[in-house]
Amino acid sequence: MALTALCALAPPAVAHQGNPNYNSEVRVIVPAVEGLTADILGGDDRIEVTNGTDRIVVVEGYRHEPYLRFLPDGTVQVNRRSPARYLNEDRFAQVQVPRSADPEATPSWKRVAENGRYDWHDHRIHWMAKTQPEQVRRDESRRVMIFDWKLPVSVAGRPAAIQGSLTWLGKDDGGFPTAAAISLAAAVIAGAALVGFVRRRRRHAGHKPDEAW
Repeated sequence: MALTALCALAPPAVAHQGNPNYNSEVRVIVPAVEGLTADILGGDDRIEVTNGTDRIVVVEGYRHEPYLRFLPDGTVQVNRRSPARYLNEDRFAQVQVPRSADPEATPSWKRVAENGRYDWHDHRIHWMAKTQPEQVRRDESRRVMIFDWKLPVSVAGRPAAIQGSLTWLGKDDGGFPTAAAISLAAAVIAGAALVGFVRRRRRHAGHKPDEAW
Protein backbone atom coordinates (compact mmCIF):
# COMPACT_ATOMS: atom_id res chain seq x y z
CA MET A 1 0.00 0.00 0.00
CA ALA A 2 2.81 2.40 0.88
CA LEU A 3 4.59 1.68 -2.40
CA THR A 4 1.42 2.20 -4.38
CA ALA A 5 0.64 5.49 -2.67
CA LEU A 6 4.15 6.81 -3.18
CA CYS A 7 4.23 5.83 -6.83
CA ALA A 8 0.96 7.66 -7.33
CA LEU A 9 2.29 10.77 -5.62
CA ALA A 10 5.74 10.78 -7.20
CA PRO A 11 4.91 12.03 -10.74
CA PRO A 12 3.33 15.37 -9.68
CA ALA A 13 6.24 16.06 -7.33
CA VAL A 14 8.77 15.46 -10.10
CA ALA A 15 6.73 17.43 -12.64
CA HIS A 16 6.71 20.42 -10.28
CA GLN A 17 10.48 20.58 -10.61
CA GLY A 18 10.24 22.02 -14.12
CA ASN A 19 12.01 20.62 -17.16
CA PRO A 20 15.03 18.54 -16.05
CA ASN A 21 16.83 19.25 -19.32
CA TYR A 22 17.04 22.97 -18.60
CA ASN A 23 18.70 24.99 -15.87
CA SER A 24 17.87 28.61 -15.19
CA GLU A 25 20.10 30.60 -12.87
CA VAL A 26 20.34 34.07 -11.40
CA ARG A 27 23.65 35.66 -12.27
CA VAL A 28 23.43 39.15 -10.78
CA ILE A 29 21.17 41.88 -9.46
CA VAL A 30 22.02 45.23 -11.03
CA PRO A 31 22.74 47.37 -9.16
CA ALA A 32 23.60 45.13 -6.23
CA VAL A 33 21.38 45.77 -3.20
CA GLU A 34 22.44 44.39 0.16
CA GLY A 35 19.69 42.17 1.55
CA LEU A 36 17.91 41.63 -1.78
CA THR A 37 18.39 38.13 -3.15
CA ALA A 38 16.90 35.94 -5.86
CA ASP A 39 17.14 32.20 -6.49
CA ILE A 40 15.73 29.70 -8.98
CA LEU A 41 13.78 26.74 -7.61
CA GLY A 42 13.27 23.43 -9.40
CA GLY A 43 15.84 23.91 -12.13
CA ASP A 44 13.78 26.30 -14.24
CA ASP A 45 10.43 26.13 -12.48
CA ARG A 46 10.12 29.17 -10.20
CA ILE A 47 12.00 32.21 -9.03
CA GLU A 48 12.15 33.19 -5.36
CA VAL A 49 12.87 36.76 -4.28
CA THR A 50 13.73 37.70 -0.70
CA ASN A 51 13.68 41.29 0.49
CA GLY A 52 15.87 41.74 3.53
CA THR A 53 16.30 45.46 2.99
CA ASP A 54 14.59 48.42 4.64
CA ARG A 55 13.19 49.54 1.28
CA ILE A 56 10.17 48.75 -0.88
CA VAL A 57 10.95 46.42 -3.76
CA VAL A 58 8.53 46.13 -6.69
CA VAL A 59 8.72 43.45 -9.39
CA GLU A 60 7.32 44.43 -12.78
CA GLY A 61 4.93 42.29 -14.79
CA TYR A 62 5.13 41.54 -18.50
CA ARG A 63 3.70 44.92 -19.50
CA HIS A 64 5.84 46.86 -17.01
CA GLU A 65 2.97 47.11 -14.54
CA PRO A 66 3.53 46.68 -10.77
CA TYR A 67 3.17 42.95 -10.16
CA LEU A 68 4.65 42.16 -6.73
CA ARG A 69 5.49 44.50 -3.86
CA PHE A 70 7.87 43.57 -1.03
CA LEU A 71 7.56 45.86 1.98
CA PRO A 72 10.32 46.43 4.57
CA ASP A 73 8.25 44.76 7.34
CA GLY A 74 8.23 41.43 5.44
CA THR A 75 4.80 41.82 3.86
CA VAL A 76 4.60 40.65 0.24
CA GLN A 77 1.68 41.75 -1.91
CA VAL A 78 0.43 40.86 -5.40
CA ASN A 79 -1.37 43.32 -7.64
CA ARG A 80 -4.73 41.80 -8.59
CA ARG A 81 -4.91 44.15 -11.58
CA SER A 82 -1.68 42.80 -13.04
CA PRO A 83 -2.13 40.29 -15.91
CA ALA A 84 1.01 38.56 -14.65
CA ARG A 85 -0.83 37.64 -11.45
CA TYR A 86 -3.01 35.26 -13.52
CA LEU A 87 -0.60 34.27 -16.29
CA ASN A 88 1.87 33.00 -13.69
CA GLU A 89 -0.62 30.50 -12.27
CA ASP A 90 0.33 28.08 -15.04
CA ARG A 91 3.82 27.23 -16.29
CA PHE A 92 2.78 27.87 -19.89
CA ALA A 93 0.30 30.68 -19.15
CA GLN A 94 -2.64 28.55 -20.30
CA VAL A 95 -5.16 30.50 -18.24
CA GLN A 96 -7.99 32.92 -18.85
CA VAL A 97 -6.99 36.42 -17.77
CA PRO A 98 -10.01 38.28 -16.31
CA ARG A 99 -11.09 41.56 -17.84
CA SER A 100 -10.38 43.26 -14.51
CA ALA A 101 -6.65 42.67 -15.08
CA ASP A 102 -5.62 46.03 -16.52
CA PRO A 103 -1.92 46.94 -16.45
CA GLU A 104 -2.85 50.62 -16.71
CA ALA A 105 -5.20 50.54 -13.71
CA THR A 106 -4.33 51.61 -10.18
CA PRO A 107 -2.87 48.56 -8.39
CA SER A 108 -5.10 46.56 -6.05
CA TRP A 109 -2.75 44.91 -3.57
CA LYS A 110 -3.42 41.59 -1.85
CA ARG A 111 -1.13 40.15 0.84
CA VAL A 112 0.41 36.79 -0.11
CA ALA A 113 3.29 36.42 2.39
CA GLU A 114 4.61 37.92 5.61
CA ASN A 115 8.22 36.71 5.72
CA GLY A 116 9.69 38.90 2.99
CA ARG A 117 10.01 35.94 0.64
CA TYR A 118 7.88 34.86 -2.33
CA ASP A 119 8.29 32.47 -5.25
CA TRP A 120 6.32 32.20 -8.48
CA HIS A 121 6.33 30.89 -12.05
CA ASP A 122 7.84 33.56 -14.25
CA HIS A 123 7.74 32.98 -17.98
CA ARG A 124 10.83 35.08 -18.55
CA ILE A 125 13.11 32.52 -16.90
CA HIS A 126 12.20 29.37 -18.85
CA TRP A 127 11.52 28.14 -22.38
CA MET A 128 7.86 28.68 -23.19
CA ALA A 129 7.47 26.90 -26.55
CA LYS A 130 6.42 23.25 -26.80
CA THR A 131 9.12 22.69 -29.43
CA GLN A 132 12.83 22.77 -28.58
CA PRO A 133 15.04 25.76 -29.36
CA GLU A 134 16.82 25.66 -32.70
CA GLN A 135 20.25 25.32 -31.11
CA VAL A 136 19.00 22.27 -29.17
CA ARG A 137 17.46 20.58 -32.20
CA ARG A 138 20.84 20.62 -33.88
CA ASP A 139 22.35 18.46 -31.11
CA GLU A 140 20.33 17.47 -28.02
CA SER A 141 23.34 15.94 -26.30
CA ARG A 142 25.31 19.20 -26.20
CA ARG A 143 25.11 21.70 -23.36
CA VAL A 144 24.17 25.08 -24.79
CA MET A 145 23.04 28.46 -23.50
CA ILE A 146 19.51 29.31 -24.70
CA PHE A 147 19.10 32.95 -23.72
CA ASP A 148 19.82 35.60 -21.12
CA TRP A 149 16.82 36.88 -19.21
CA LYS A 150 15.99 39.94 -17.13
CA LEU A 151 13.28 40.76 -14.56
CA PRO A 152 12.81 44.51 -14.12
CA VAL A 153 12.38 45.63 -10.50
CA SER A 154 12.53 48.86 -8.57
CA VAL A 155 14.12 49.44 -5.19
CA ALA A 156 12.81 52.46 -3.33
CA GLY A 157 11.57 53.77 -6.67
CA ARG A 158 14.91 53.33 -8.44
CA PRO A 159 15.14 50.93 -11.42
CA ALA A 160 17.07 47.70 -11.04
CA ALA A 161 17.03 44.25 -12.62
CA ILE A 162 17.47 40.60 -11.72
CA GLN A 163 19.52 39.08 -14.52
CA GLY A 164 20.11 35.44 -15.33
CA SER A 165 20.42 32.85 -18.07
CA LEU A 166 18.73 29.67 -19.27
CA THR A 167 20.84 26.69 -20.30
CA TRP A 168 20.03 23.40 -22.00
CA LEU A 169 21.95 20.79 -19.99
CA GLY A 170 22.21 18.19 -22.72
CA LYS A 171 20.26 14.98 -23.00
CA ASP A 172 21.98 11.61 -22.61
CA ASP A 173 19.78 9.07 -24.37
CA GLY A 174 21.35 6.22 -22.46
CA GLY A 175 21.42 7.99 -19.12
CA PHE A 176 19.98 6.72 -15.89
CA PRO A 177 16.51 8.14 -15.08
CA THR A 178 17.37 10.22 -12.02
CA ALA A 179 13.82 11.27 -11.19
CA ALA A 180 12.61 7.67 -11.27
CA ALA A 181 15.50 6.61 -9.05
CA ILE A 182 14.63 9.25 -6.46
CA SER A 183 10.99 8.16 -6.43
CA LEU A 184 11.96 4.51 -6.08
CA ALA A 185 14.37 5.24 -3.24
CA ALA A 186 11.70 7.20 -1.38
CA ALA A 187 9.24 4.36 -1.86
CA VAL A 188 11.70 1.77 -0.53
CA ILE A 189 12.51 3.87 2.54
CA ALA A 190 8.85 4.49 3.29
CA GLY A 191 8.05 0.82 2.77
CA ALA A 192 10.77 -0.22 5.21
CA ALA A 193 9.47 2.26 7.76
CA LEU A 194 5.97 0.86 7.37
CA VAL A 195 7.22 -2.70 7.95
CA GLY A 196 8.99 -1.60 11.12
CA PHE A 197 5.87 0.16 12.34
CA VAL A 198 3.68 -2.91 11.77
CA ARG A 199 6.16 -5.16 13.57
CA ARG A 200 6.25 -2.87 16.60
CA ARG A 201 2.45 -2.71 16.73
CA ARG A 202 2.22 -6.49 16.68
CA ARG A 203 4.81 -6.92 19.38
CA HIS A 204 3.06 -4.40 21.61
CA ALA A 205 -0.25 -6.13 20.99
CA GLY A 206 1.22 -9.50 21.98
CA HIS A 207 0.61 -11.11 18.56
CA LYS A 208 3.09 -13.20 16.71
CA PRO A 209 3.48 -12.29 13.07
CA ASP A 210 1.90 -14.74 10.68
CA GLU A 211 3.85 -13.53 7.66
CA ALA A 212 7.57 -13.92 7.01
CA TRP A 213 8.30 -10.19 6.99
